Amino acid sequence: MTSIDPSTGQPLSPDAIQRILFIASKVHVYNIPPLTSNKGYTASTWTENNNARQIFTARLRILETAFPNANGSETVKTDILLEDPSNAALFAAAPYTNVSAVEQVLDSSRFFAIRVVGEGGRKAVLGVGFEERSEAFDFGVSLQEVRKVQGMDKEVVSAGRKVSGKGAGPEMVPEKQDFSLKEGETITVNIGGKGRRQRDETRTASSGTSEDGAQPFSIPLPPYGSSGASMPFLPPPPNTQDIKAERRRSRQNFDPAPGSTADMGFDDGEFGEFQ
Repeated sequence: MTSIDPSTGQPLSPDAIQRILFIASKVHVYNIPPLTSNKGYTASTWTENNNARQIFTARLRILETAFPNANGSETVKTDILLEDPSNAALFAAAPYTNVSAVEQVLDSSRFFAIRVVGEGGRKAVLGVGFEERSEAFDFGVSLQEVRKVQGMDKEVVSAGRKVSGKGAGPEMVPEKQDFSLKEGETITVNIGGKGRRQRDETRTASSGTSEDGAQPFSIPLPPYGSSGASMPFLPPPPNTQDIKAERRRSRQNFDPAPGSTADMGFDDGEFGEFQ
């Protein structure tokens, strides 16, 4: 069986391969009014007056066609087909060559505006409405996959860059600045508050009060003399040499008892104790 190109009605080469990417058994087709705003289409105007603008109930298919070229490469094209569900006769075809061929409405996720191409290249915009949100979601995912495979998203990005730069003249490239240190140059870093804490602690210790002005001790210090003199300090304890010298002087004041170590010639004060 010879394959037919749905957009032209002409037979395809025997090497052409067709693949169905999406199919919905029942969608509603609307004769929508011309677009009056740059914002987009609204489905509420299609379905008013008891769906007075509905013209057909069709089967929708997304058909991918791949056919080889003479140079060995391959061309891939995608068409959105609206067909008679009873006999599969073609009602309208929309070649999906750019993202503007299908546009979702502003007020519903189930309705889309599709740009179809008829005989002789005549173009029209038809409204398509799905009965189930899941079918509309799958339809959008299938179109997203087509855009990814055929690189339409990249074309949109590049076109946006051209439009934004149109008439702006040559792009001004900012001059690169060299912030590296030259030979002999140094960097001085001032860290705020460094050493401040140490000075504050020294000032607090010298004043005898804490930072908030309170006394550091729970028990107040005893008052000084009325004359303003400083508090007297206790004398330091005597060391070992002073104790030994005091003992020697005390022994010289009395005679040693007969038979004692001092009477026998031993000096108990100097060598009788461990140093």
